[in-house]
Parts: sequence; structure tokens; C-alpha cells
Amino acid sequence: MLTAFARAFKTPDLRKKLLFTLGIIVIYRLGTHVPIPGIDYKNVQTCIDAANANQGLFGLVNMFSGGALLQITIFALGIMPYITASIILQLLTVVIPRLEALKKEGQAGTAKITQYTRYLTIALAILQGTGLVATARTGTLFQGCPVASEIVPDQSIFVTTTMVITMTAGTATVMWLGELITDRGIGNGMSILMFISIAATFPAALWGIKKQGDLAGGWIEFGTVILVGLFMVGLVVFVEQAQRRIPVQYAKRMIGRRSYGGTSTYIPLKVNQAGIIPVIFASSLLYIPALVAQFAGGNAGWKTWIEQNLTKGDHPIYIVTYFVLIVFFAFFYVAISFNPEEVADNMKKYGGFIPGIRAGRPTAEYLSYVLNRITWPGSLYLGLIALVPTMALVGFNANQNFPFGGTSILIIVGVGLETVKQIESQLQQRNYEGFLR
Repeated sequence: MLTAFARAFKTPDLRKKLLFTLGIIVIYRLGTHVPIPGIDYKNVQTCIDAANANQGLFGLVNMFSGGALLQITIFALGIMPYITASIILQLLTVVIPRLEALKKEGQAGTAKITQYTRYLTIALAILQGTGLVATARTGTLFQGCPVASEIVPDQSIFVTTTMVITMTAGTATVMWLGELITDRGIGNGMSILMFISIAATFPAALWGIKKQGDLAGGWIEFGTVILVGLFMVGLVVFVEQAQRRIPVQYAKRMIGRRSYGGTSTYIPLKVNQAGIIPVIFASSLLYIPALVAQFAGGNAGWKTWIEQNLTKGDHPIYIVTYFVLIVFFAFFYVAISFNPEEVADNMKKYGGFIPGIRAGRPTAEYLSYVLNRITWPGSLYLGLIALVPTMALVGFNANQNFPFGGTSILIIVGVGLETVKQIESQLQQRNYEGFLR
């Protein structure tokens, strides 16, 4: 692999793309350490050091921002608004005929949907930024910290508006940086920024486990976590690469004196067809009742029940609910992202058929049957991987942002594999040996 990297840097245009991507990453990481105006940075650091802030309600968003959320920096919201907007637009494409028509228009329609995604990202950034500022002003962002209420010394409307505008502009800048990597870098801009954000939290989380450990100064716990992480990476690579290949044969057609078709190909159906989306959906949905209970006053029975059962990651009700939601959303997302009827119609239009299966409706029923069968192990795998932080919370007394948690490992491995494949394809275009053998 080192040899392949050396050869990649010897290629002028590929070296330029790699260096440009590295430069954007440096700018992004610098922005995650610049505090927004109106924040008492010393009090923020005091609260982060005094309280284990990673166990807060905003743990998932903090992970996607590379730890910038709890630091309340200009890139505090990170790419989470863009991810949410992309998911919402993808869901609305199935529901709204206008968006579905745009999707079928090709590049022009995709550009229009991308524009809508940007607008929705800004709207979500304003909403999330307002929520974050309100939480910081009331002192609930760092519960248990003695100076939590002094994080925002000046709570005037002007200062509050400035803070929200700054974080919204930061989100727009992050979105622009991701698009720059996609256009002028090695591609997958948003995914690479997400990769960097999560990887940036690994060293501190690992060292925190070592400091909390009791066996041999914490080194035994540290080594155990490393071994568990390596095992999980291997498991995720194996499952993410696994796919069911359905053979497709295209009949030979004569047009004039030329013959077309007569080729064989396949439809690749991944075991984990839904990717990381079900985990994000389930995590976000479980945050809603906890968020409502946090801002609700009084001691109502429903609030007490939520605080006891749906806010602690090691509670049995939380674990079962989280697992069931992941399985449900896995089937839900696969159902809206892969349309067997559309695939069957396209195959029939171009003279394709699955050997032993009649074209048309029987093909759609067969594809649906196969997809349901492989989605079961994929959804169960996602649920088990996502529960690793919970097991770590019990076994190692670690925080809920366990460094080798399911969400982080799925993103790290998925983005890593995709990036390596892209670089490999560019190397192969120049008759160079690639990364993967």
C-alpha cells in the first residue's frame, strides 16, 4: 500500500488532487477549534474537563462534528445538517412526484435536487444552531457543571443572533469545502469530512479509556479495546463487501446489419443495502423523547419514565428499542431506495432477463424475495454493531462515544473502502498497480 501511495504521488494530477484534499482537511480541522463570538471559552473548557460531556444528549452530533459541537466553535454543527437534509430529500423523492421526475431527468434534475438540499441544509443549520445556543444559555448543555450558566455571559438578542448566524455560516462553509473535495479533490467530499470528524475523536477517547482503567495502569483495557476494534473493522469490511449477485442475460438483437446485446451481467445486492442510514434514523428518533423530557418542566410521570428508561444507554428498554428501530429502518430504507418493479421494467425494456425467471412481474417478485432475505441478516448485523458502545459502557465503564462504536466504525470503514477504490481506479487508468489485490 505504501508503494501504491508513492506511485500515486508520482502522478502529477493525482498528487495535486491528494494535496488539495489534504489542504481542505487542514482548513476544516482548524475551523473546529475557532470559538464563536459571545462564548466564554475558558468556562467551556472548564465544563468539558469537569463533566464527562461526551455523555450528553448531543453525543451523536458531537461525533459527526469531530468534537466541535461541545467546544461551541464556528463548525460546531459540522456536516450533520447536510446529512439530515440529504436524507430528507431522498425520502421526499419517493413521496413527491415533482422530485421523482427531477431524479429521472439525469444531471440537470440531480443539480436541482442538490440545490434544494443546500437550501434545506441552511434552514436546518439555523434551527439546530438556535437550539444549541438556547441550550448553552440555559446551562443544560453541560449538566452538573458549576459554571454552565456562565458560558454565554451576554444573553442579549444581538449576541444570540450573531452566534446563530456564525454557526449557520460555518455549516455553509463546511458544505462548500465538501463540494470542493468532490469537484477538485479525490471525490466523496462530505464522506471524507465525516471520516475526518470521527477519526479526530479516536485518540482522546482511547486515552480516556486508558486513564479510566484499573488493570496495569489501564493498559490492559486499552489493549483490549484495540483488539476489539480490529476485530470489528475486519467484520465490517467482510459484511460491507458481501453481496448477492443476481445474473442477468441480455438477448441478442439485430438492428440493420449489426447485432446488439447477447451479454451477461449481474445485479449486485449488498447484504447491508441500507448502509449507515438506519443507525442514524434510530439514534435521532431516540433523541426526541430525551430532548422533550430535558426541556419539560415539573415532575410528570411520563418525564420520569423517559429519564429512567430512554436516556441511559445501558438500560434494557433503551437497548431493545434501539435494536428494533434499527431493524425497522433497515427494511424501510431498502424499500424506498430499491424499487424491484422499476428494475424489472428497465430490464424488460432493454431485453434483459434473469435465467429461469420470466420477465416483468415475476422478475420483480423474485428481486423483492431475494432483497427481503438478505436484508434480514444485514439489519441484524447493523443492530448488533450499533450495540457495541452499550457493551463497552458496561464492560469498560467507557462513555457512550466509545471510539470503536458501531456508527463510527461503519462510517470509517465504508468511506475508507470507497476512497481507496477511487484512488485505485485512477491509478489503473494510468496502468499503475492499485491498492486492492
